[in-house]
Amino acid sequence: MSPSSTEKLGTPESPEATIEKAAASAEEIWPTKDFGLVPIPKRLQYNPTKPFHFGILLNASFGFASTFIVGNLYYCQPLLIEFSESFNVTYDEVSRCVISSISSNLAKCDCDISIPTLTQAGYLVGLLLISPLGDLVRRRQLVLLLVASSTTLTIGLAVTKNLRVFEILSFLVGVATVTPQILMPLAADLAAPDRRASALSVVLSGLMLGILIARVLAGVIGNFTTWRVVYYMSIGVQSLVLIGAYLVLPDYPAKNRDLTYFKILFSMAKYAVTEPLVIQVAIINVASSACFASFWVTLTFLLGGPPYYYSTLVIGLFGLIGMLGVLVGPFAGRLIDRLVPWYATLVATSLLLVFQAVQTAAGGINVAAVIIACFGLDVARQSQEVSLSARVLSISSAARARLNAIILISLLIGQVMGTSVGTQVFVQHGWRACSLLMLALQGFQIIILLLRGPHCPRKRWFGYEGGLEARKHVVSEREKAQCSGEWKVKHDTEAQKEAPTQGGEVIRSDTT
Repeated sequence: MSPSSTEKLGTPESPEATIEKAAASAEEIWPTKDFGLVPIPKRLQYNPTKPFHFGILLNASFGFASTFIVGNLYYCQPLLIEFSESFNVTYDEVSRCVISSISSNLAKCDCDISIPTLTQAGYLVGLLLISPLGDLVRRRQLVLLLVASSTTLTIGLAVTKNLRVFEILSFLVGVATVTPQILMPLAADLAAPDRRASALSVVLSGLMLGILIARVLAGVIGNFTTWRVVYYMSIGVQSLVLIGAYLVLPDYPAKNRDLTYFKILFSMAKYAVTEPLVIQVAIINVASSACFASFWVTLTFLLGGPPYYYSTLVIGLFGLIGMLGVLVGPFAGRLIDRLVPWYATLVATSLLLVFQAVQTAAGGINVAAVIIACFGLDVARQSQEVSLSARVLSISSAARARLNAIILISLLIGQVMGTSVGTQVFVQHGWRACSLLMLALQGFQIIILLLRGPHCPRKRWFGYEGGLEARKHVVSEREKAQCSGEWKVKHDTEAQKEAPTQGGEVIRSDTT
């Protein structure tokens, strides 16, 4: 067994020790109320002798909650013009966006967005300071508190008539919109190891679907009514999520009771700079997220210019193709569960390279290439993210919230880089130069992935120790057999030491 496997599995315990630990745990008094006030439904109260069943319905509820909560970050993007009219200020004041010399070739575009940037900045703060709490406090209470906070703050967004108050509330809503990042590690904890990738893919699909739907809904509603109706709708769906979370979210005890909040933050920083796998995945995530963000941002420029000259409505319909790719995600997750995650990442990254090549070859010539790239890049990107998350979250079950926060921060960094660099390259050098740059970044990801093999020990930076086996069930059987053998050797050794003596000699059985 590799050092990494030994470190994750720990010292094998005998069945008797496991039973004793469960009995001792059952004797503890577990909370029956949220925040010491609100009763927890009895079926959702923690009972170590009756673990919760993490079925498809509970998994899907995690996905729906992610869909409706993450929309808080994106409702504002199509509504900037409506904000300027409602708050009686210029468009520049609400968007800080100066676009000059716009022609069919998009000669110049310099943007420094305000309200959307404030919301995303708040989200980053939440990832850094709040999502690690999933490793420290009871997650049911944390989710309920976050959803209640974001709902209350959204009420302020819907009724305020002051732009500065709106900007402050937008930042705070971003801070509170980290509920999906609490649910993602929780899904990894609740799901069986052979269904972990599937569980993560459902939550991630809900997250991606929320990003796409939020922009469409906000644009449509804002076009036919006032922008405030968008936030009234958001209050309603978040209230439903809050009620649903109270009724279906199981209660689990806090992890890492021996750690403090600042130790949690310090350990997260330590993971980010000392774990070879975390660093490898973060680098791949930055490059992949940059490619993905660049594709979707510059797609508007490509389809709005020659040779297509599509309207805004037609360009928006390409988002539906992205939604189809998102809906395929859970099926891809099931396939990932059958493979060692490294191979799933290799396949997904290779597909990203292929579909980016299609876009590079014909994206500005034939719309069929754009449609193929839209669908293929969405499916491959989601499959890659699921497989990478499954690998990182397997490092430590006690640190999954912190590890997930690191993954999300790397994604945000990639999005900012891809949006900025992709736009500049497209404007200055055209669609093919931009696509070629992203193609190079896709190839760079494969190079980074190949530096460490599928079974490389956890603390090893490079190498292919542990073989090249791709089937997950074969690897699991080997680890179980080796773990069982280690326990048997230890048990026989202890039995031999404790064997009774007669006349100063040890009485040995035939087996020993």
